[in-house]
Amino acid sequence: MPELPEMENYRRLLSELIINAPITNVVVNREKSINVPVESFKEELLGTRTIFVERRGKHLIFHLNNGRRLLLHLMLGGLMYYGTEEDRPKRSTQIEISFGDRTLYFIGLRLGHLHLHSAKEVDELFAPLGPEPLDRRMNPEKFAGILQGRRGSLKSLLVNQHVIAGIGNCYADEIAYEAGLLPSVKVQDLTEASVARLYAAMQKVLREALEGGGYMDTPFMVGDQLTGGYDDQCKVYDREGEACYRCGGTINKSELNGRKVFYCPSCQHEQ
Repeated sequence: MPELPEMENYRRLLSELIINAPITNVVVNREKSINVPVESFKEELLGTRTIFVERRGKHLIFHLNNGRRLLLHLMLGGLMYYGTEEDRPKRSTQIEISFGDRTLYFIGLRLGHLHLHSAKEVDELFAPLGPEPLDRRMNPEKFAGILQGRRGSLKSLLVNQHVIAGIGNCYADEIAYEAGLLPSVKVQDLTEASVARLYAAMQKVLREALEGGGYMDTPFMVGDQLTGGYDDQCKVYDREGEACYRCGGTINKSELNGRKVFYCPSCQHEQ
Protein backbone atom coordinates (compact mmCIF):
# COMPACT_ATOMS: atom_id res chain seq x y z
CA MET A 1 0.00 0.00 0.00
CA PRO A 2 1.39 3.44 -0.87
CA GLU A 3 2.44 5.26 2.28
CA LEU A 4 3.61 8.78 3.08
CA PRO A 5 6.79 8.75 0.92
CA GLU A 6 4.99 7.29 -2.10
CA MET A 7 2.07 9.71 -1.89
CA GLU A 8 4.33 12.70 -1.29
CA ASN A 9 6.38 11.67 -4.31
CA TYR A 10 3.18 11.61 -6.37
CA ARG A 11 2.17 15.00 -4.96
CA ARG A 12 5.45 16.60 -5.99
CA LEU A 13 5.27 15.16 -9.50
CA LEU A 14 1.63 16.15 -10.01
CA SER A 15 2.33 19.67 -8.75
CA GLU A 16 4.78 20.11 -11.61
CA LEU A 17 2.49 18.68 -14.29
CA ILE A 18 -1.20 19.45 -13.83
CA ILE A 19 -1.50 22.70 -11.88
CA ASN A 20 -3.83 25.10 -13.75
CA ALA A 21 -4.21 22.69 -16.66
CA PRO A 22 -7.90 22.40 -17.65
CA ILE A 23 -9.52 18.98 -17.42
CA THR A 24 -10.59 18.09 -20.96
CA ASN A 25 -12.00 14.58 -20.52
CA VAL A 26 -13.10 12.21 -17.77
CA VAL A 27 -13.58 8.46 -18.11
CA VAL A 28 -15.04 6.33 -15.32
CA ASN A 29 -14.65 2.59 -15.88
CA ARG A 30 -15.68 1.58 -12.36
CA GLU A 31 -18.52 3.45 -10.73
CA LYS A 32 -17.71 2.07 -7.27
CA SER A 33 -14.42 4.01 -7.29
CA ILE A 34 -16.33 7.29 -7.07
CA ASN A 35 -18.98 8.54 -4.64
CA VAL A 36 -21.40 10.38 -6.94
CA PRO A 37 -23.20 9.42 -10.15
CA VAL A 38 -20.87 9.18 -13.14
CA GLU A 39 -22.50 12.03 -15.07
CA SER A 40 -22.36 14.32 -12.03
CA PHE A 41 -18.70 13.42 -11.53
CA LYS A 42 -17.88 14.31 -15.13
CA GLU A 43 -19.91 17.52 -15.14
CA GLU A 44 -18.22 18.79 -12.00
CA LEU A 45 -14.72 18.09 -13.32
CA LEU A 46 -14.81 19.02 -17.01
CA GLY A 47 -13.28 22.42 -17.59
CA THR A 48 -12.03 22.82 -14.03
CA ARG A 49 -8.40 23.21 -13.04
CA THR A 50 -6.35 21.86 -10.16
CA ILE A 51 -4.89 24.81 -8.29
CA PHE A 52 -3.15 22.86 -5.53
CA VAL A 53 -2.30 19.24 -4.70
CA GLU A 54 -2.13 18.47 -0.99
CA ARG A 55 -1.15 15.31 0.86
CA ARG A 56 -2.63 14.28 4.19
CA GLY A 57 -1.41 10.98 5.57
CA LYS A 58 -1.82 8.43 2.76
CA HIS A 59 -4.32 10.61 0.89
CA LEU A 60 -3.96 13.17 -1.88
CA ILE A 61 -6.37 16.09 -2.14
CA PHE A 62 -6.78 17.83 -5.49
CA HIS A 63 -8.03 21.38 -4.83
CA LEU A 64 -10.16 22.45 -7.80
CA ASN A 65 -10.75 26.03 -8.86
CA ASN A 66 -14.51 25.62 -8.35
CA GLY A 67 -13.95 25.05 -4.62
CA ARG A 68 -14.48 21.31 -4.75
CA ARG A 69 -11.95 18.68 -3.68
CA LEU A 70 -10.99 15.33 -5.19
CA LEU A 71 -9.91 12.97 -2.42
CA LEU A 72 -7.70 10.05 -3.45
CA HIS A 73 -6.82 6.97 -1.42
CA LEU A 74 -4.99 4.31 -3.44
CA MET A 75 -5.28 1.58 -0.80
CA LEU A 76 -3.63 -1.77 -1.57
CA GLY A 77 -2.16 -2.09 -5.07
CA GLY A 78 -3.26 1.31 -6.33
CA LEU A 79 -1.04 3.53 -8.46
CA MET A 80 -1.13 6.42 -10.90
CA TYR A 81 0.38 6.94 -14.32
CA TYR A 82 0.61 10.17 -16.33
CA GLY A 83 1.05 10.01 -20.07
CA THR A 84 -0.53 8.78 -23.28
CA GLU A 85 -2.60 5.71 -24.03
CA GLU A 86 0.37 4.26 -25.90
CA ASP A 87 2.88 4.41 -23.06
CA ARG A 88 0.74 3.68 -19.99
CA PRO A 89 1.05 0.31 -18.17
CA LYS A 90 -1.00 -2.47 -19.75
CA ARG A 91 -3.44 -2.67 -16.88
CA SER A 92 -7.11 -1.83 -16.54
CA THR A 93 -7.90 1.67 -15.32
CA GLN A 94 -10.76 2.62 -13.05
CA ILE A 95 -10.69 6.37 -13.74
CA GLU A 96 -8.96 8.50 -16.37
CA ILE A 97 -8.67 12.30 -16.21
CA SER A 98 -7.23 14.02 -19.27
CA PHE A 99 -5.39 17.32 -19.54
CA GLY A 100 -5.18 17.89 -23.28
CA ASP A 101 -2.95 15.24 -24.86
CA ARG A 102 -1.91 13.74 -21.51
CA THR A 103 -4.02 11.63 -19.16
CA LEU A 104 -3.75 10.81 -15.48
CA TYR A 105 -4.63 7.13 -15.16
CA PHE A 106 -5.85 5.77 -11.84
CA ILE A 107 -4.98 2.08 -11.70
CA GLY A 108 -5.88 -0.49 -9.05
CA LEU A 109 -8.73 1.51 -7.50
CA ARG A 110 -10.83 -1.59 -6.86
CA LEU A 111 -9.97 -1.14 -3.19
CA GLY A 112 -9.17 2.57 -3.28
CA HIS A 113 -11.26 5.52 -4.39
CA LEU A 114 -11.37 8.99 -5.92
CA HIS A 115 -14.19 10.86 -4.19
CA LEU A 116 -15.61 14.31 -4.84
CA HIS A 117 -16.19 16.42 -1.71
CA SER A 118 -16.66 19.93 -0.46
CA ALA A 119 -13.83 21.56 1.50
CA LYS A 120 -15.85 21.20 4.70
CA GLU A 121 -16.43 17.49 4.09
CA VAL A 122 -12.71 16.89 3.61
CA ASP A 123 -11.91 18.72 6.83
CA GLU A 124 -14.42 16.57 8.68
CA LEU A 125 -13.04 13.35 7.19
CA PHE A 126 -9.50 14.24 8.25
CA ALA A 127 -10.36 15.47 11.72
CA PRO A 128 -9.61 12.07 13.36
CA LEU A 129 -6.18 11.74 11.71
CA GLY A 130 -3.05 12.07 13.79
CA PRO A 131 -0.29 14.61 13.12
CA GLU A 132 2.11 14.40 10.19
CA PRO A 133 5.47 12.87 11.19
CA LEU A 134 7.45 15.22 8.93
CA ASP A 135 5.53 18.36 9.81
CA ARG A 136 7.78 21.23 10.86
CA ARG A 137 5.90 21.38 14.16
CA MET A 138 6.81 17.78 14.99
CA ASN A 139 9.77 17.44 17.36
CA PRO A 140 11.10 14.91 19.90
CA GLU A 141 9.06 16.41 22.74
CA LYS A 142 5.79 16.38 20.80
CA PHE A 143 6.45 12.82 19.62
CA ALA A 144 7.11 11.67 23.19
CA GLY A 145 3.86 13.32 24.23
CA ILE A 146 1.97 11.41 21.53
CA LEU A 147 3.32 8.12 22.87
CA GLN A 148 2.64 8.97 26.50
CA GLY A 149 -0.16 6.85 27.89
CA ARG A 150 -0.32 4.64 24.80
CA ARG A 151 -0.31 0.88 25.12
CA GLY A 152 0.21 -2.03 22.74
CA SER A 153 2.87 -3.05 20.27
CA LEU A 154 5.15 -0.58 18.52
CA LYS A 155 4.06 -1.77 15.08
CA SER A 156 0.38 -1.28 15.90
CA LEU A 157 1.05 2.23 17.16
CA LEU A 158 3.09 3.30 14.13
CA VAL A 159 0.43 2.17 11.64
CA ASN A 160 -2.47 3.67 13.63
CA GLN A 161 -3.53 6.65 11.49
CA HIS A 162 -5.26 8.26 14.47
CA VAL A 163 -1.91 8.43 16.26
CA ILE A 164 0.46 9.35 13.42
CA ALA A 165 -0.70 9.82 9.82
CA GLY A 166 1.00 8.26 6.81
CA ILE A 167 2.97 5.26 8.09
CA GLY A 168 1.99 1.74 7.01
CA ASN A 169 3.40 -1.76 7.11
CA CYS A 170 6.61 -1.14 5.18
CA TYR A 171 7.88 1.95 6.96
CA ALA A 172 6.75 0.80 10.39
CA ASP A 173 9.10 -2.17 10.01
CA GLU A 174 11.88 -0.02 8.58
CA ILE A 175 11.57 2.52 11.41
CA ALA A 176 11.61 -0.19 14.09
CA TYR A 177 14.72 -1.68 12.47
CA GLU A 178 16.50 1.68 12.27
CA ALA A 179 15.72 2.26 15.96
CA GLY A 180 16.96 -1.23 16.90
CA LEU A 181 13.59 -2.09 18.41
CA LEU A 182 11.43 -5.14 17.89
CA PRO A 183 8.08 -4.33 16.25
CA SER A 184 6.44 -6.32 19.06
CA VAL A 185 7.90 -4.22 21.88
CA LYS A 186 5.26 -2.69 24.15
CA VAL A 187 5.07 1.06 23.75
CA GLN A 188 4.36 1.53 27.45
CA ASP A 189 7.69 -0.19 28.27
CA LEU A 190 9.88 2.06 26.12
CA THR A 191 12.50 4.11 27.95
CA GLU A 192 13.03 7.80 27.30
CA ALA A 193 16.17 6.95 25.36
CA SER A 194 14.29 4.42 23.22
CA VAL A 195 11.59 6.95 22.40
CA ALA A 196 14.22 9.48 21.36
CA ARG A 197 15.88 6.85 19.17
CA LEU A 198 12.54 5.94 17.66
CA TYR A 199 11.80 9.55 16.76
CA ALA A 200 15.19 9.94 15.08
CA ALA A 201 14.63 6.68 13.18
CA MET A 202 11.20 7.82 11.97
CA GLN A 203 12.60 11.08 10.65
CA LYS A 204 15.57 9.40 8.97
CA VAL A 205 13.67 6.57 7.30
CA LEU A 206 10.77 8.67 6.00
CA ARG A 207 13.00 11.44 4.67
CA GLU A 208 15.36 8.99 2.96
CA ALA A 209 12.43 7.08 1.47
CA LEU A 210 10.89 10.30 0.20
CA GLU A 211 14.09 11.48 -1.42
CA GLY A 212 14.51 7.98 -2.86
CA GLY A 213 11.09 8.02 -4.52
CA GLY A 214 9.45 5.49 -2.20
CA TYR A 215 9.25 1.76 -2.78
CA MET A 216 6.60 1.51 -5.53
CA ASP A 217 8.20 -0.01 -8.60
CA THR A 218 6.02 1.40 -11.41
CA PRO A 219 7.28 4.68 -12.96
CA PHE A 220 4.84 7.59 -12.85
CA MET A 221 5.61 8.64 -16.41
CA VAL A 222 8.04 8.14 -19.27
CA GLY A 223 11.53 9.15 -18.15
CA ASP A 224 10.69 8.88 -14.44
CA GLN A 225 13.90 7.65 -12.80
CA LEU A 226 12.91 8.46 -9.22
CA THR A 227 9.67 6.61 -8.36
CA GLY A 228 10.43 3.28 -6.71
CA GLY A 229 14.09 4.06 -6.10
CA TYR A 230 13.85 3.24 -2.41
CA ASP A 231 12.62 -0.31 -3.00
CA ASP A 232 16.16 -1.70 -3.07
CA GLN A 233 17.09 0.28 0.05
CA CYS A 234 14.61 -1.40 2.40
CA LYS A 235 16.55 -3.09 5.21
CA VAL A 236 13.96 -5.61 6.43
CA TYR A 237 10.64 -5.23 4.63
CA ASP A 238 9.92 -8.15 2.31
CA ARG A 239 13.43 -9.59 2.93
CA GLU A 240 12.49 -12.76 4.81
CA GLY A 241 15.39 -15.23 4.97
CA GLU A 242 17.97 -12.72 3.73
CA ALA A 243 20.98 -11.51 5.69
CA CYS A 244 20.69 -8.46 7.92
CA TYR A 245 22.77 -5.59 6.55
CA ARG A 246 23.72 -4.52 10.07
CA CYS A 247 24.66 -7.71 11.90
CA GLY A 248 24.54 -10.52 9.38
CA GLY A 249 21.64 -12.27 11.11
CA THR A 250 18.63 -13.61 9.26
CA ILE A 251 15.58 -11.45 8.61
CA ASN A 252 12.45 -13.06 10.02
CA LYS A 253 8.82 -12.72 8.98
CA SER A 254 5.99 -13.24 11.43
CA GLU A 255 2.49 -11.97 12.13
CA LEU A 256 1.53 -9.42 14.76
CA ASN A 257 -2.08 -8.44 15.35
CA GLY A 258 -3.01 -9.67 11.89
CA ARG A 259 -0.19 -7.81 10.11
CA LYS A 260 2.96 -9.26 8.61
CA VAL A 261 6.13 -8.11 10.31
CA PHE A 262 9.73 -8.21 9.09
CA TYR A 263 12.58 -7.80 11.58
CA CYS A 264 16.03 -8.98 12.60
CA PRO A 265 15.87 -10.93 15.89
CA SER A 266 19.64 -10.56 16.34
CA CYS A 267 19.96 -6.77 16.45
CA GLN A 268 16.44 -5.54 17.26
CA HIS A 269 15.63 -5.63 20.96
CA GLU A 270 13.08 -4.66 23.59
CA GLN A 271 14.89 -1.39 24.38
